[in-house]
Amino acid sequence: MTLINWTDELKRGIAFQDQDHEEAVAVMNALHGCAEADLAPLFKKLFDHTKAHLAREDELMDRIGFFAAAVHKGEHARVLAEMQEFQDKLDAGDIDAVRTYVEQTVPDWFLNHLDSMDTATAMFARQMGET
Repeated sequence: MTLINWTDELKRGIAFQDQDHEEAVAVMNALHGCAEADLAPLFKKLFDHTKAHLAREDELMDRIGFFAAAVHKGEHARVLAEMQEFQDKLDAGDIDAVRTYVEQTVPDWFLNHLDSMDTATAMFARQMGET
């Protein structure tokens, strides 16, 4: 079962961002309904991917002088802390909490973040000559 269908409408016109987002969608979709044995390695893959992606976005915002960088970076820090909390739950054996998180909270957050903060950042970045 697929949570998010990757389409061109989800692209924001910044190459690394679009590629990273497409990869994140693939991992989120793999997590949805995965076998219990696959949950931990897939969550680690998503968490590691998210850390690297958000660092790239933070660097982009610094490079272009994005006017709302503090707010956007704050949301990145918040979601990384939240993901760490769920990694800790997974390490403690709370599979059900993590499954609910990756099947409901993460995809909703991703789409909302994409439609708001990432869209604004990408628009500004394109105006500054980024592609």
